[in-house]
Amino acid sequence: MIETNRPAAAPAEDEPDLLRDQFRQLLRYRRLIGAGIGIGLLGGVYLGISTADTYVATADVVLRAPTDDPFNPSLAPDKAINIGSERQVALSSSIANEAAKKLGVTSSGFAALRSGLQVTNPPQTMVLRFTYTASSPKEAAKRANAMTEAYLLKRQDALDVTRDKMVKGYQDQRDPVAKSLDDLVRQINAMPAGPGRDAAYSSKTDLQSKVNTLNGNIAKLQALDMTPGRVTSAATAPTSPDGPGIPMSLALGAAVGLALGLLAAWVRLVFDPAPRSEGDVARALRAPVLGYLPRDKTGGGPILAAGEADPRLAEEYRSVAFRLAYDARFADRRRLLVVAPRGSSETAAAVAVNLGASFAETGKDVLLIEADLRTPVLASQLPTDAGGRPRWSQTPGGQGSGKRSAPQGETDWPDGRQLVVDAGESGAFDLIPGERVRNVPRALTSPRATRLISEADSPNSTVIVLAPPVLSYADALALVDRVDGVLVVCNPRAVHRSDLTRIRELISGAGGTVLGAVLHAPLPGEKRTLGRGGDGSTVASTAPSAPSAPSAPQPQPIPYEVAGAEQHIPGDGTDTVALRTVRMGRR
Repeated sequence: MIETNRPAAAPAEDEPDLLRDQFRQLLRYRRLIGAGIGIGLLGGVYLGISTADTYVATADVVLRAPTDDPFNPSLAPDKAINIGSERQVALSSSIANEAAKKLGVTSSGFAALRSGLQVTNPPQTMVLRFTYTASSPKEAAKRANAMTEAYLLKRQDALDVTRDKMVKGYQDQRDPVAKSLDDLVRQINAMPAGPGRDAAYSSKTDLQSKVNTLNGNIAKLQALDMTPGRVTSAATAPTSPDGPGIPMSLALGAAVGLALGLLAAWVRLVFDPAPRSEGDVARALRAPVLGYLPRDKTGGGPILAAGEADPRLAEEYRSVAFRLAYDARFADRRRLLVVAPRGSSETAAAVAVNLGASFAETGKDVLLIEADLRTPVLASQLPTDAGGRPRWSQTPGGQGSGKRSAPQGETDWPDGRQLVVDAGESGAFDLIPGERVRNVPRALTSPRATRLISEADSPNSTVIVLAPPVLSYADALALVDRVDGVLVVCNPRAVHRSDLTRIRELISGAGGTVLGAVLHAPLPGEKRTLGRGGDGSTVASTAPSAPSAPSAPQPQPIPYEVAGAEQHIPGDGTDTVALRTVRMGRR
C-alpha cells in the first residue's frame, strides 16, 4: 500500500503551466474584470461623444535668429534662440490678447480662446507647431492662423525694440566721443607746429578709432535681418473630427478597462486569504486533495448520491473511497473522522454517507456513526430500516433488542439503536444516529462510544464518524484519539488558509492525522459571507439560503458559552456543557 499523506516537495512546474494557473486564478474574479471592462466602455463612450464635434487645425512656424549673413553656415540659430522660452511666449496672455483683437473676441471669451491653443516643438527642430482645437473646422483654422500671426508680430516687435535699444546705446557712447574729437580738431588747427601739436594728433587718432568702432557697431545692428520667422504650413480647415470615433473609442475603452479589471483582480488575488488552488489546500493541511466534488445537478437533492441522477458526483465519491483504501494509515485502522472547518456540516454529512456507500459497494461492513449530537439529522434524511442489535451493545449472557438503560456514570448515547441504510445498488450499511443528549462531551468520551468505534477492529469492517465542524466545536478533537484518520471537507472559497493550518495543528496536537481533503463548490443557493471565528478573527463562511433536503427538519441554532458554563438546548428542557471557549452561533 502507499501513503497518500506523505509530505513532499512541490513539483517543479514549467513557466507556461504557472502562467496558465495564475490566469485561471484571476478568472475567479469575473465580477472585478467585468466591472473594469464596464468602466472602460463607459469611458470610451464618453470619449467618443465628447470628441465627436472637435476639430483641430495646425500651423507650423520656423524661427530665425537676427543675422547679417543668413547664408553663413557657421551660424547656429539654435544657440541664439531658446526654443523652450519661445514656446512659453507663444502660450502667454500677450499673444492671446493680440489674437483676440484681430479676431474680435471679447473679454468673456478670452479664457476659451487661450484654452484651445497648444504649442509644441518637434524634436531637433526650430519649429513651433500651433495646434488649435475648436468645435468648428473653419474657426479652428482661423484661430490657429491668428495665433501664429500674433506671435510673429510680437516677436518682430520684441526684436526691433531690442535692436533700437542697442543702437541708441552705441549712439549715446559715440556722441560725446565725436564731440571731443571735433573740439580737438579745432584746437589742432589753431596750434603752431611743435611737440604739443604732435601730442594732440596722437589723441585725435585714439578718439577717431573709438568713433569708428562705435559707428561700425551701429551700422552692423542696422544691417541685421530682423525677420522673426516664417510660416511654413498655414492652418487649413480640417475635413474630419479629431476624435477617434465611437467604434475606436469603445475598443480603446474596453482594452483599458480589461487592463484595469485584471489589475484589480490581481490585487484581490494577492490579498485573498482563501486558498488559491488545490495546492494551497494541500500545503496548508500537509495532506493531498483526494477529490473535488462537482456541482450537484440535482439542486440540493437527496443526501445519498444516485448514479443515475448525477454519475459524475457518484464516481467522485468512489474515487475518494479508493484513494483512502490505498492509504496505509487508513487501511491499518479503518477508522475515518469526517469534519468540516466551520459553518454548515451539510456537505461533510453527504461525504460521510456516500463514502459509507462506496465502502459497502466494495464488500466492507460499514458502520456510520453520527457523532453530531447537537443537530442530528441523518436519520430523517436517509432511507433507513431498523436493524438488529449491534455487537457493541450485546451484554455477556444476555439477549435483547432496542434501548437499554445507561449504567451509572454513562450517558444515554449511544443507546443501542441501529439503523440500516439502503444505498441502492451499492448495498447497505449500518447507521448509529445521533441524538440530543444532556452532556455532549461525556457522551463522546464514554466507554460505550469507545466500544462502538472499536468495531473497526473486526475483520473487513470500516467505521466512519461524522463530527461537528472542528473550528466551531471541540467534539471532533475529543474523538481524534480513537479515530486518528481525519478527512476535511470544505469549500476552498469559504475558508482561509490560516483556518486550514489551524485545523492541521489542532488535529496533530490531539494525536490525529489529516488523511486528505475533499473540496466542493458552493451549495445551490449558498452565498459567501463573513463570519467571526472562534479566535475572534474575521473568517469567510457560507450561509445557505435554502435547505438541501426540504423534507428534513431544520436544526435549531444552539448558542454556547465559555467552557464549564451550562448550556440550554431550546425545546428539550435539558442542559449540557460546551467544549468551545467562545460564544458562537451555529449556522
